[in-house]
Amino acid sequence: MGSQVLVALGLSLIGGLSTSIAGALFVILNQAPNLKMLGILQGFAAGLMLSISFLDLAHNAINSIGFLKGNLWFFAGVLFFAIVANFIPEPTLAPVSDSKKKTRDEGGKDIMKKHRRQVLFSGIVTAVGISLHNFPEGMAVFLGSMKGLRVGVNLALAIALHNIPEGVAVALPVYFATQSKWQAFKLATLSGLAEPLGVIIVAYLFPSSLSPEILEGLLGAVGGVMAFLTLHEMLPLAFDYAGQKQAVKAVFFGMAFMSASLYFLEISLPEEMSL
Repeated sequence: MGSQVLVALGLSLIGGLSTSIAGALFVILNQAPNLKMLGILQGFAAGLMLSISFLDLAHNAINSIGFLKGNLWFFAGVLFFAIVANFIPEPTLAPVSDSKKKTRDEGGKDIMKKHRRQVLFSGIVTAVGISLHNFPEGMAVFLGSMKGLRVGVNLALAIALHNIPEGVAVALPVYFATQSKWQAFKLATLSGLAEPLGVIIVAYLFPSSLSPEILEGLLGAVGGVMAFLTLHEMLPLAFDYAGQKQAVKAVFFGMAFMSASLYFLEISLPEEMSL
């Protein structure tokens, strides 16, 4: 394995593991939230995802390969995951052995189990979306490291800061649903490891340069997948738990937060590179 690839892999781990570290710290230092607070935070996470999808991935695809091609790739991603979603079973939770729960009536148990199943599925959806977003970030770290160590380090640190709210967005619903800090940490870590995976794939599976048009089109399709996941799974959950007004506020706050994060990430890159 070449020294440049090792450096890029190490730098991408810094960025990727910030996702798990942020998620782990959040769930360790906080108790599982109530349903209303969970709904607000789900709205915030949905805002992060929508901002990445529309203002980053789809926007860059349209600017790079044209309005028509960019939109075709975007809606190909939407259609692809709309089909895939029909075959994804809703996850189930093993019953939690808690003596207090035995005193509850059966209706209350069923409602809580349903809530937890919904929230766990939302957490998995978020992890998938964040992983798809982290993958091209790993590619960017690799390409930046090829330009020079300073560029790679600056980019890795910027991405690490950028990934902190993403780690919380992944870990929080998993912690609420499973009551397990380990499960929350594990899923946040797996989503962050998509960055070094991006380095490995670019370095070894595509040793020659990728077609810029194909690459931008694929990232536009990723934006479509993320948009579908957010609108299909996360927003309904946020509305149910937090109410429409609070959830909408949280969505726009999340979009503003991620837009600012993307801006500061962009100005940290040289002109010829962008995520």
